[in-house]
Amino acid sequence: MKLLNLFKSFKNNESGAVTVDWVVLTGAVVALGVTVAGTIGGSIETATTAITEDIAGE
Repeated sequence: MKLLNLFKSFKNNESGAVTVDWVVLTGAVVALGVTVAGTIGGSIETATTAITEDIAGE
């Protein structure tokens, strides 16, 4: 019976739930940033090259 009560107590304990939420949220924000950087990375490189050529007068 003690083991059953211990299991119920463990199941109802939510002390680490907020930490898990923040870890998942932080991972999602990082993944979104990597996705955006990967998507627009080529365009930024092309624009930088064009600006450099304009400044150099080529």
